Amino acid sequence: MHAPDLIERTFPGRRSELKRSILRQALACFNEVGIEATNIETIRALCETSVGAIYHHFGNKEGIVAALFFAALEDQSALRDRYLQKADSPHDGIVALVQSYVEWVTEQPDWARFVFQSRFAVANGSFKDELLSRNKLRNQQLADWMSVEGRKAHFSHIPAELLPSLIIGSAESYSRAWLSARVKKSPREYGQVLAEAAWRSICPD
Repeated sequence: MHAPDLIERTFPGRRSELKRSILRQALACFNEVGIEATNIETIRALCETSVGAIYHHFGNKEGIVAALFFAALEDQSALRDRYLQKADSPHDGIVALVQSYVEWVTEQPDWARFVFQSRFAVANGSFKDELLSRNKLRNQQLADWMSVEGRKAHFSHIPAELLPSLIIGSAESYSRAWLSARVKKSPREYGQVLAEAAWRSICPD
């Protein structure tokens, strides 16, 4: 039996089969020609379903984009949390955050490309409040880990809104270069280097 992919993990069960088909075809189209150039009719034809069925499940194209984006966000968060559960020290936590990020990008390149191209649309569209809510929860979980006694002194001197850029910024920049084929080695191959750079940006001494 094959391991479930990201869509199957997020939308399991036989009743979600059509929904998974719509999302898979939409993801492929969005990555191939872009979100703006993809329309509902194209997705409908590839899925061999009706426009009504697509609107029933997602409302419109914006709903499909949001469903894919949130599925990716949830999957990425789940991997991050598994890494963090094994990290006790502040240093190990930073390594866990960077390593989980580069592993996810390396293992899910099509999803990573989609996340980068869709982030602005979701953040500025009708799903922006849901994104804010989800991000608040994600950030709170990370803040809770960092606030444990023995860890918080390493992070409290840095503004909360700056921390993600310091921790993930370099890894994200390199990931974008890899996804656009400007560099050859995968982000995961440089995971330790990127993690140590992130650690030094927070604790230079």
